[in-house]
Amino acid sequence: MINEFLIGLQFLTRINLVRQTVWTEKNFGNSVKFFPAVGAILGIIYALFVGILIFITGGKIPIFIGAVGFFLSIILTGGIHCDGLMDTADGLFSGREKEKILEIMKDSRAGSFGVVSMILIASLQISALAELAKISPQFICTAIFCAPIIGRLAMVFVIKKFPYARPQGIGKAFSIYATKKTLNFALVETILFLIPIIFLSVKIFLISLLAMILAIIFSWRFGIFSTKKIGGVTGDIYGAVEIISETLVLIIFLFGAIFL
Repeated sequence: MINEFLIGLQFLTRINLVRQTVWTEKNFGNSVKFFPAVGAILGIIYALFVGILIFITGGKIPIFIGAVGFFLSIILTGGIHCDGLMDTADGLFSGREKEKILEIMKDSRAGSFGVVSMILIASLQISALAELAKISPQFICTAIFCAPIIGRLAMVFVIKKFPYARPQGIGKAFSIYATKKTLNFALVETILFLIPIIFLSVKIFLISLLAMILAIIFSWRFGIFSTKKIGGVTGDIYGAVEIISETLVLIIFLFGAIFL
């Protein structure tokens, strides 16, 4: 199990505690259940870094704090989910047939839909983090901790619930070896990571649960949309679901802080 967690950590981030050079498809696929744990590692780093930054600056430059929080996530993940988002936007919104959509998504070049989607996500994340920084260190640190955990739970949901659209690909192993137990494990794992928040604030804990539920609903609807378009999902769509879900979590935290 430790080996599979380390494989997931290496695949989804730039953090290599132990360099994994040899693994089977089964090892690779079984790492899916640890995706929320990988998100927790990232979330702890994000929250600590942003908390220190707020302490140093006194929270007086929120837009800078928001930008740093966003770019830190890009650095630590290598932008893997951003790439998935751009390829997904270029393909699914191209208005083409299934085979052409899959061809577009495989193309490493970014098109206009991809660029616009990335600008939109970056703007939403940076502005949401900046506004949360104005509200309180508790809210921004908790939000940026929860976002990568819930985002990766949404990935697991899509991996398990929808067929893989290509005959082969890196994400195929995820799809083959993801089972109901995998999803249940990831869900329990996520809840266990969120429970300690209740000792910080019941309100913030309830917001985190709401964010988790809405992220799952979003991933379900996006999976249905993708399946109608191309007969399933792909590795790029996994990445798109993750980063959009992260953004959704930050927005829910912002609205929760203001209106609840």
